[in-house]
Amino acid sequence: MGEFRFVAMDLISDGELDLVIEERTPANERKGYVPAYNYAIQLHHTKVKVGRISLRIGDNRLIYYGGHIGYEVLEEFRGNGYAAKACMLVARVAVAHGLDRLIITCNPDSLPSRRTCEKLGARLIETVDLPPDNDMYQEGERQKCRYEWTLTDAPTPRDQPGFPAILIK
Repeated sequence: MGEFRFVAMDLISDGELDLVIEERTPANERKGYVPAYNYAIQLHHTKVKVGRISLRIGDNRLIYYGGHIGYEVLEEFRGNGYAAKACMLVARVAVAHGLDRLIITCNPDSLPSRRTCEKLGARLIETVDLPPDNDMYQEGERQKCRYEWTLTDAPTPRDQPGFPAILIK
């Protein structure tokens, strides 16, 4: 693999949500971190932050347990499908990097995250035990459900009635 280069996708919007870049994190080989994009999820054309989403580019042991995508929707905005919509938006960045599948992990008892994966058409691969040296294990977590999201099969705005076109800047 050649030298990694971030793509200029600082704003991605579907007319309802905007993903606004907050940080690009370079790889840290010593810690085992792959390059990542960190976006704020905001209501379209506002500064109202409803959550955040990260996309990690690469594959390694940390991705195996932590996934390519990490998201959080603030409690007062949950139940609106924002996590799945943000995942569909950030998938454009993954595709720009030549990725055709992403791993998303969640806790087995996190039904909202599991529903998000199902909305995306991701397939549950397995539930794995976290190794004791993993940061998530050290924070008290013990297992992760691993979902595989094949981007070539992912729903696109064209597949969803009333879903506006995506703006990327």
